[in-house]
Amino acid sequence: MPSPSAAPATSAPTAAEQQLAALSLEQRVGQLFMVAAKATGAEPGTMQALKDYHTGNVYLSGRSKAGSAATAGVVSSLTGTVSSATTGGVPLFVATDQEGGYVQVLSGPGFSTIPTALVQAGAGQSKLRADAAIWGKELRSAGVNVNLAPVLDTVTSPEFAPSNAPIGHFQREYGYAPGTVSTLGNAFADGMKDAGVAPVVKHFPGLGRVVPNTDVTSDVRDTSTTRNDPALEPFHAAITSGTQWVMVSNAYYDKIDPANIAPFSPTVMDTMLRADAGFTGIVLSDDLCSAAQLEAWSDADRALNFFGAGGTMLVCADPASIPAMHQAVVKKATTDASFRAKVDAAALTVLRVKAGQ
Repeated sequence: MPSPSAAPATSAPTAAEQQLAALSLEQRVGQLFMVAAKATGAEPGTMQALKDYHTGNVYLSGRSKAGSAATAGVVSSLTGTVSSATTGGVPLFVATDQEGGYVQVLSGPGFSTIPTALVQAGAGQSKLRADAAIWGKELRSAGVNVNLAPVLDTVTSPEFAPSNAPIGHFQREYGYAPGTVSTLGNAFADGMKDAGVAPVVKHFPGLGRVVPNTDVTSDVRDTSTTRNDPALEPFHAAITSGTQWVMVSNAYYDKIDPANIAPFSPTVMDTMLRADAGFTGIVLSDDLCSAAQLEAWSDADRALNFFGAGGTMLVCADPASIPAMHQAVVKKATTDASFRAKVDAAALTVLRVKAGQ
């Protein structure tokens, strides 16, 4: 037995903590961004973000019909940028949007034609999980390890669906009741996990009740969703089952935080996701670089607001925005201790998920 005066034992640092300690501030900030790379081949701006701004994560955007072998070549060009100088040797998360239906980035030889979520739902829970595992293995074969899916938004009714521009109009919903969406959407998520691909559940706290789409319209507001809304059930179930990624929508939620869009809202990200739901993984933004909903803010302010409010990783569809965003976050982190603590905590979260911890 140690004597009462003995110093308490300190636990050894985890692999993620050791990685964090080895990274410069610029490299830590780079881990907090996910930049677009055209699925048919990365453009110079993407490569600059990876090489010069230490960006630690990419997603394949647009559409490619070239098949899995060609996609693997594109992915290899991206992952080949990893070095001690860029990411400190930390591997990239490589993501894409492979929901199915109207939202399927990768097609061609080696990729299945995936139906819409509404059609997927008709397969039932076990068949959908098995199908999603096949689709996930196709992604893995091309070097993709994160899928920006499934959609867990609950559209209120079949009658409203055509008016719900972001989700129902494209049959991206798994049903019209939270329980149905939870069972079937999470079957898709579980299938992805079975294949070794991380699912990203979206768009917290839900886009099933809005009319316009935040990608092409500004001041999009949800006027009814509450902090304890039944429509949160699918997200809570995903978190309980170990999902490590939650994407936050770009809408305003008048009954939760009417003053801030969700990616700038501590109530949405810290209170609802961290405290209420017990989520410890990556709080991912939707696109903060090209969406019309963000047009009122500068690139720098978009990044500062997101990380200041508790976000973990920022999705950027326009690589040209990365330099201003990265520089703004580094600058503030050097002068503001509380903001630096948020940056370090977010980077540690990313590294922990990358390490499978």
